[in-house]
Amino acid sequence: MWGRNVYDSISKFLQFQLTVNIVAVIVAFTGACITQDSPLKAVQMLWVNLIMDTFASLALATEPPSESLLLRKPYGRNKPLISRTMMKNILGHAVYQLTLIFTLLFVGEELAQTWGSAHKQLGC
Repeated sequence: MWGRNVYDSISKFLQFQLTVNIVAVIVAFTGACITQDSPLKAVQMLWVNLIMDTFASLALATEPPSESLLLRKPYGRNKPLISRTMMKNILGHAVYQLTLIFTLLFVGEELAQTWGSAHKQLGC
C-alpha cells in the first residue's frame, strides 16, 4: 500500500513539475524572441521554481495511503514512469497555461484599459 502511494505521489509530482517547467521555458524563450526582453527575469524564474518545487512536494508527497490502492493491479517493471495519459495531461495543461499567459502578456494592457473604462462608465 505504501509503495503504491509513493509511486502515485512521484507521478503526480512529475506531472506537475514538468507542466510548470515546460510553460516557464516556453514563456521565457518565446517572450524573449518576440519582445526582445524576457518576461521573467532570472530571479523571478528562481522564485517560481522555488515556490513550485516546495509547495508541490509538500502537497503531493503528504497524501496518506488508502485501502483502495490495493484494489488495483501493481504496475509492471517495464511500465514507463510518464504514461500516455500523463503526457496528454501535461501538454493539455501547458497549452491552457500558455494561452492564458500569452493573452495577458500581449493583450493584457488593452484588456485592462477596456475593463477600466467600462468600469468607469458603470459608475462603480
